[in-house]
Amino acid sequence: MGMFLVLVRRTGEYDLARPLEEQSGWEAHAGFMDRLVGDGFLVLGGPLADEVRVAYAVDAESEDAVRATLAQDPWSDTHLVVDAVEPWTIRLDGRRG
Repeated sequence: MGMFLVLVRRTGEYDLARPLEEQSGWEAHAGFMDRLVGDGFLVLGGPLADEVRVAYAVDAESEDAVRATLAQDPWSDTHLVVDAVEPWTIRLDGRRG
């Protein structure tokens, strides 16, 4: 397994005027993302300052595995589009004891 930095962009049906929890399909998307966290795939995630782009740190076997997994998100291509998946060498990690 390896770490990847993923950049996604809010698009299409995502309404920037509404809070995250009021977006169409929120419950299905939130459940999917919670499962990714529980499975250890999604390590970190959250919006960047522009509130349009979102960054994820994921632990996966390959870029193809990252893309295939994220394509299962109910928001894939309707609310979120993957812009980049980059292998990421972590050299410093303050989360580890």
